[in-house]
Amino acid sequence: MLNTPAAPAPITVPPAARHAEGVSNDEFRAAMSRLAAGVVLVTAVEAPLDPDDPGAPAGEDVGMTATAFLSVSLDPPLVLVSLRTGSRMDELLEEQPLWAVSVLSESQRHIAGRFSMKGRVSDRLLFADIPYRRGEYTGAPLVGGALATLECRTEQRVEAGDHTLVIGRVMTAAVPSAEGGPLTYFRGRYRQLG
Repeated sequence: MLNTPAAPAPITVPPAARHAEGVSNDEFRAAMSRLAAGVVLVTAVEAPLDPDDPGAPAGEDVGMTATAFLSVSLDPPLVLVSLRTGSRMDELLEEQPLWAVSVLSESQRHIAGRFSMKGRVSDRLLFADIPYRRGEYTGAPLVGGALATLECRTEQRVEAGDHTLVIGRVMTAAVPSAEGGPLTYFRGRYRQLG
């Protein structure tokens, strides 16, 4: 009987960024990009650095484009926005319970793009030439020409993977503009219906 060495087992390398469940980040991202979503601007007012010092810098308006926004309940009226954990908006809404949402119209693609940029300039400059009014309940910017606006108070925060789900009670809701269609996000791009 000859002793011949067994053939070496083939070496298999798992694909990069594959999770234990078997779905890679790229596969998941590609699948979810086929789900069309409405685009909103989430806004809040950051408190002054030192409210007791009249010479301290005032609070700043903060804004963030979001596509993971939805209605949760009619009674009571609740909405949910998903924020990347550790993002500026996530950290702000952990401290500030009042925030607002402007549902963007198809003509407001430039606003969505401006507030979704990486490495962007200060929020103060981002709001500089955008028409808005302050919400009566939150004081947060509500974008002029938006299809709908909501003012919210945080009811609950839920950690979910690398995001925080912020559930807010709707305190005011308005439909200031019936003109145009919604701005949507599909396959990695802003789009219009039709």
